[in-house]
Amino acid sequence: MKSSSHISILRIKLNNSNTVISLALLFGVASNIVIPQTSEALKPRVSSSKSYQFQLSHTSKLEVNLSHRRVRVYRGGTVIKSYPIAVGRRNWETPTGNFQVLQLLQKPKWINPMTGKSIPGGTPGNPLGKYWIGFWTDGKNWIGFHGTPNPETVGTAASHGCLRMYNKDIEELFKVVSLGTPVTVVK
Repeated sequence: MKSSSHISILRIKLNNSNTVISLALLFGVASNIVIPQTSEALKPRVSSSKSYQFQLSHTSKLEVNLSHRRVRVYRGGTVIKSYPIAVGRRNWETPTGNFQVLQLLQKPKWINPMTGKSIPGGTPGNPLGKYWIGFWTDGKNWIGFHGTPNPETVGTAASHGCLRMYNKDIEELFKVVSLGTPVTVVK
């Protein structure tokens, strides 16, 4: 299958609530290709707002390396970000292979895989955090990326197969993926 990508230009005015890095991640570009517009960059400004130009590539994928306990975000063939993750513990290993994003949920409910008990999204006892990116299912159980109330577990083999992330990282990742984004998981 032939893959295609196209380049487009987007002009954005920055304010105090966004940064070059956050916008680069949101639009899937490396921050080094965020180019200040010459006329704006040279003008002295009282405000901290500046205009920037982004070149956007619409091709992306996620690559999970279980042994390195990292997920890398790609645009085209370029890694634009890498995040630490927790992986499935012994007897609950994260599945390997080629998948795609099947679910994107905010405030996901959690169903205990051993008891079937459900914990509503957004409640303190929910271990998924505020964001869920599901990429594998057997029709009953799901595997995906999510936040954690236990940040000390990131970088370890601690989950029931899911990929735990720091809450700030999953929020960032959630903004740059879409349904159908390819996910490759390797040992």
